[in-house]
Amino acid sequence: MDISIVIPLFNEEESLTELSEWIVRVVTQHQLNYEIIFVDDGSTDESWKIIEKLHQVNNNIKGIKFQRNYGKSAALNEGFRAAKGNVVITMDADMQDSPDEIPELYKMITEENFDIVSGWKKKRFDNTFTKNFPSKIFNAAARWSSGIYLHDFNCGLKAYKNKVVKSIEVYGEMHRYIPVIAKWSGFRKIGEKVVEHRARKYGKTKFGWERFINGFLDLATISFVSRFSKKPMHFFGLYGTLCFLIGLCMSLYLIIAKLTVTNFALTNRPAFYIALTVMIIGMQLFLTGFIAELIGRNAPERNSYLIENRLD
Repeated sequence: MDISIVIPLFNEEESLTELSEWIVRVVTQHQLNYEIIFVDDGSTDESWKIIEKLHQVNNNIKGIKFQRNYGKSAALNEGFRAAKGNVVITMDADMQDSPDEIPELYKMITEENFDIVSGWKKKRFDNTFTKNFPSKIFNAAARWSSGIYLHDFNCGLKAYKNKVVKSIEVYGEMHRYIPVIAKWSGFRKIGEKVVEHRARKYGKTKFGWERFINGFLDLATISFVSRFSKKPMHFFGLYGTLCFLIGLCMSLYLIIAKLTVTNFALTNRPAFYIALTVMIIGMQLFLTGFIAELIGRNAPERNSYLIENRLD
């Protein structure tokens, strides 16, 4: 199969029929063998009934329905597991992503050999204060921490090689960082394409300010997990040892000063308590790393590695 189009959705009953007809028209025109996978993330409207009707008319339209709302990451993860196409394209169901971009994204994966191509909504129709400005800050922080120079990490319109989506796991709210997860899994050819951003035609946005707070927290999580999940002592042990040594040096200085300086009031000095606190923090960090190593060595996935090729 040439292409799988994975579309997570939550209460998008108005747009589903129009969106599916548009996609079918584009892929048919370009003679692509396709499947459309709608992942209903616990919608409370008529979304699932519409998906069932679309499937009855066209067997290439498939659906997955969650019993309750789990979030976009969970929907994408299930869609990735079900996808059979050589190229997997994700897009939102709110009609703000244009299906006309699909052929060019497909070519960038198949002909230019990108592992991932991320859309860049260079011209946006969102509110400048509530969406555009926070997005610029968020994307700048993501570029700085990940080393991946994309302008729009949060764009829902992306294309992947099939082996990319089969090699990664998306959970929590990590859908924003799929390029980062893929990079740490060894897929480093990541491209970008300017795509059309359309004004919302139906419904209203499902996201508020909290997504930016969660986004920065998730960025810290993915940065740590991707680098230290199999070697936590390298992080906790390093900073724990540094803290302990700093506290120890301060303590030795205070002890020497107490022994050599007359009327040196040791316990009246803030440095005394700072030194003790820093030493305790260092010991706690070191023990945290030690416990994390024990947990990691007993995890069933401790020796699970992605293998690109094998000669036997």
